[in-house]
Amino acid sequence: MAKSENIVWHDSKVTKEDRQKLNDHKSAVIWFTGLSGSGKSTVSVELEKELHAQGVRTYRLDGDNVRHGLNKNLGFSPEDRKENIRRIGEVSKLMVDAGLFTLTAFISPYREDRDDVRELLEDGEFIEVFVNASVETCESRDPKGLYKKARAGEIKGFTGIDAPYEEPKNPEVTVDTDKQSLEESVQQIVAYLKEKGYVK
Repeated sequence: MAKSENIVWHDSKVTKEDRQKLNDHKSAVIWFTGLSGSGKSTVSVELEKELHAQGVRTYRLDGDNVRHGLNKNLGFSPEDRKENIRRIGEVSKLMVDAGLFTLTAFISPYREDRDDVRELLEDGEFIEVFVNASVETCESRDPKGLYKKARAGEIKGFTGIDAPYEEPKNPEVTVDTDKQSLEESVQQIVAYLKEKGYVK
């Protein structure tokens, strides 16, 4: 239940459609989900670079970056993870309204939380990208040394070790970073965006 009272939504005279027309492309959230070390941030960074080169207006929200500011008061309990994703969903919705492609790279381990973000947006505005890599692969990469700490008991509630990860049931795109190169993963997503008419 909302704590705010006596508030009224104030409409703008510039609509989302106006902004999309000015940009000459649609806007949507490209939501990267997967285990730590699966390649979410890496793929999202390269995808943003590619889209920018094609004249597409973007902004990228990364899990660690957001926790430096907007969500720095949240931990990693199930409740805080839920609130983390809720806030990101609301920010992403604002950015879609601004006419941008918002690329979000979050483990977002719970299916329900990702579905809640999808519900915030209009049909077609939530593009779920499952960055699929086995725990073994992610652990062998371990770019932040987190799996090692989790195995040693230094981190509790670590996704994929002692906390669950619920894979998407019907993601719009699945990139298998176990098998695909970074370039192949990026081009697969770009092809999807072009095929579905999000970009030219």
